[in-house]
Amino acid sequence: MNLRQFNSVLRQVFLLPVVALLVVAGALYMQISAANATVDLIQESDARISQATLVSKLIVDEESGLRGYETTGDAQFLQPFTEAESHVQNEIQSLNAMAGADADMKHDLTDLHDSHQTWHDGFAVPVIAQVREGGKTDDVALNLHGKVLMDAVRHDLNDIIHKAEDNRMRRIAQWHQQVRMMLLVLLFLALGMGILIGMFTRNRLRTVSAAYRTSLEILRRRAEEIFQSEQRLRTTLESIGDGVITCDADGRIQMMNPVARELTGWNQAEANGHPLEEVFHIVNETSRKTVETPVSKVKRLDRVVGVANHTVLIRKDGTELNIADSGAPIRDKNGEIIGMVLVFRDITMERKTQDALIANEKLAVAGRLAATIAHEIHNPLDSVSNLLYLMRNGATPEESRQFMDMAEQELARVTQISRAMLGLYRESKAPVVIDLKEMLQEILLLMDRRFIELNVSVSSDMPQPVSVAAFPAELRQVFTNLIANAAEAASPGGQVRVSIRAKAAGASQAAGASQAAGAFENGGTDATGQKMPAGATVIIADNGSGIAADVQRHLFQPFFTTKGERGTGLGLWVSRGIINKHGGTISLTSDTSQRGHGTVVSVFLATNPMISAGGD
Repeated sequence: MNLRQFNSVLRQVFLLPVVALLVVAGALYMQISAANATVDLIQESDARISQATLVSKLIVDEESGLRGYETTGDAQFLQPFTEAESHVQNEIQSLNAMAGADADMKHDLTDLHDSHQTWHDGFAVPVIAQVREGGKTDDVALNLHGKVLMDAVRHDLNDIIHKAEDNRMRRIAQWHQQVRMMLLVLLFLALGMGILIGMFTRNRLRTVSAAYRTSLEILRRRAEEIFQSEQRLRTTLESIGDGVITCDADGRIQMMNPVARELTGWNQAEANGHPLEEVFHIVNETSRKTVETPVSKVKRLDRVVGVANHTVLIRKDGTELNIADSGAPIRDKNGEIIGMVLVFRDITMERKTQDALIANEKLAVAGRLAATIAHEIHNPLDSVSNLLYLMRNGATPEESRQFMDMAEQELARVTQISRAMLGLYRESKAPVVIDLKEMLQEILLLMDRRFIELNVSVSSDMPQPVSVAAFPAELRQVFTNLIANAAEAASPGGQVRVSIRAKAAGASQAAGASQAAGAFENGGTDATGQKMPAGATVIIADNGSGIAADVQRHLFQPFFTTKGERGTGLGLWVSRGIINKHGGTISLTSDTSQRGHGTVVSVFLATNPMISAGGD
């Protein structure tokens, strides 16, 4: 039995008694309604009897007042008659209105009204008038006539009262019969419904009991499967190469695999129940400030997170490891976080290897520039030597001043080249504000001899200074690499164009050109529509033969090069890491078609970036 069937059985077991109670309640309601209707009729009969009794009293008062006045002639004795006379007809009409369902009383009420009116008009009024005129009212015939008329009134009134009492008694008997019938119906319904509910419930309980036994068997098998799965999972965690720590919703450790125990220096028994921050103590490699654990980030951000680069794990014995890790929430079926899992690994050797590769790439860049810089410095020095020779050998004072000015210009050029060379790898411990235009002009100056050797013409489009916060030595390395690559790709007779485009906050970022030659002609000012912060885009375009699509997929991978023995395969990989470290983006587009061949590299740098401690 599945959950839907079980819920259906529960609904049936619940609904049947409800339906039975509704049926009993309906029958009981009908019986009680009929009994209440009978009680209402009994109450109406009581009201008619009371009203008829009132009418009878008023008529007696009329007759008594009339007799007293007739006997004494004193008007005071006529007062009861007068008072009753003003009410009796209204009360008779009220009694007539109370007839209701007793249609047989309508005729009696009409007779009562007529007989009273006859007595009043035919006897009472003449007698009162005769007494007032001083006449005699002791005539036996007259009084007998009045008695006959009053007897008719009393007869009609008695008939009304008797009929009302008979109706009342009949309705009381009917009410008793309805009560007995209601009790019998209630008894039979209760017995019938009880038997029906009992049989149905017994049948349903048997079904549920059979399903329960089946479910127990299924649960037993599933428990065995879960146990075996847990064993497999535990074995997997024991053998996995990364450290794994699981925590409850409060961030207290529940489980650590052997790698996690080895990396942290804590065993399972010591770590159980401890807050993750005590066992997994991580700090920033540079600032030595405590870093928020991924588990804390998961609780705060409610998503999968990782730690920042250059994070160091301090083991229990005080030794340190460079690590990379990530944390993820463990959720229940309702999506609520019930725990967290942390996965981390030791990247100390990886970091050392990466640093060695970056240092090697720096040396390679320096080597490529050494010869060019030697020529750049040697030529101005030769010029100065020649000028000094001319000044020593008979130059006029005017010529000496001219030669001196030329020598100062050449020495200024040497000083500028030497400063640019020193700034190429002068390390900075913190980001500083640099002028991209000035930096690119210095790099172009250093590479001028190289451009001449390659027979490549270089143009620039840098209309105004653009400042960003960055590590200047690292950006010089990136742009030196990219410009050198563009010059070598342009081939003899080619062109390289370097431009800067300032970007306002929210402006779309130019990520390259669909056609490299077209991008070269228009400065690479196409867009992908990506929203970026305020900053600048440096575009380096060449009109070389372009890069094939299958080669482009591997360009930013380490040790991939298209230069053979002349390349290390690390330039673009290191450059991307530096740009990512600065919170920027680097993209490359290339076209190998005959008409629009060329390559465009776009580098976006934010004005005030969130610079991370490491590379990519």
